[in-house]
Amino acid sequence: MAQLTVKINGYAYTVACADGQEQHLQAMAEQVESRVDRIRALGSQSGEARLLVQAALLMADELHDLKLEMAALRRTRPITAEDGALNDRLSALADRAEEIAATLERH
Repeated sequence: MAQLTVKINGYAYTVACADGQEQHLQAMAEQVESRVDRIRALGSQSGEARLLVQAALLMADELHDLKLEMAALRRTRPITAEDGALNDRLSALADRAEEIAATLERH
């Protein structure tokens, strides 16, 4: 198992990931950082935990919207095997985002 230190909102976090997934993890950290930057640009001066919860909720909202778009696509054309795999991955990502948000809310 690999470990990678990512920086979000000026804080360093060491996170474990599967070997070979370091670049993917770094890209995901950059996505979180971009949401944090958007929230801060709106004038939010919240504490670190609250800022990360807001970023997680923003990402969960984006995933929710993508799920709705996928559902709308399913109604307009037949589902292919590729669509099913994409929907499964999207659902897993949404579930993981909700787990992260719940963990952050507890801290």
